[in-house]
Amino acid sequence: MSDLPKSVRIGLVAYRGAQKAALYGLADVFDVAARHASENGAGRTLVQAIVPAEDPETLDLAGHDILILPPNLSGARGAADTALRAALRRRHAEGAVIASVCAGAFWLGHAGLLDGRPATTQWLLEDEFREAFPKVRLATERILIDDHDIVTAGGIMAWIDLGLHLVARTLGSEVASLTMRHLLIDPVGREQRNYRSFRPVLGHGDDRIRQLQLQMEQAPEGDWRVAAMADRAGMSERTLARRFAGATGLTPNAYVRNLRIEKARGLIENSRLPVAGIAEAVGYSDLSAFAKTFQEITGLTASAYRKRFALGA
Repeated sequence: MSDLPKSVRIGLVAYRGAQKAALYGLADVFDVAARHASENGAGRTLVQAIVPAEDPETLDLAGHDILILPPNLSGARGAADTALRAALRRRHAEGAVIASVCAGAFWLGHAGLLDGRPATTQWLLEDEFREAFPKVRLATERILIDDHDIVTAGGIMAWIDLGLHLVARTLGSEVASLTMRHLLIDPVGREQRNYRSFRPVLGHGDDRIRQLQLQMEQAPEGDWRVAAMADRAGMSERTLARRFAGATGLTPNAYVRNLRIEKARGLIENSRLPVAGIAEAVGYSDLSAFAKTFQEITGLTASAYRKRFALGA
């Protein structure tokens, strides 16, 4: 490590609407990490600074090795922040690592830094982000993606994951472990799909498809094969499949899988029913098929999900 700089300078970009908890929380994480690095002879340290970025006239991102765009709580998406976007492009071209959390990824997208690259953002923003930046290889099931000079993190509180990741990347895993233990946090191994909810589209205007959806909500354990759905809707299977996908964005089978697992999540969180009973309640007669589907969609086994999210745990 002798050829590496002794100090890594991190700039926390305080643009308009930036989440203050992320700005000051990241500052604390890096300060704690720097202290442990010093006490344990790591040979390097972190120097953090909150960088004012609301006024284009005084904006200055120079001197920072890593720049972090925190979440945004105002609903803005960075399209109008031309000075900040230009400064980010310039610093990236000069060799700085650029990172974002949650909606902060929109600023990177508008700066043209994500085209053709893997990235993540808050899963609730997926449709909006894909529409704005179709060239980005978006993976919202991931909570953090390190693409070397660009690092993106998902949900609003994923600044914790990003902060610890950057500590490990710059100061090593031992300092990262000491920092986690000091702060009593351990986000390692999380994925956004652990938290993601299925939100059916109902405002599409196709009344017959919407009636099917409402019937599924009331009885997810029912017979929801395509043939049965087509019979209920009074149309051919081919027409049903086409109209259903056009209205909801999902094939009928994919919709049923997602709806049933969402219902199962709720039962796991709010009841003490055994997993086998929950599987049956949402329409799975084969427990192994339920277990496989649940883990594919949520990233966790049903028992691990209950341990983490059960409201009465």
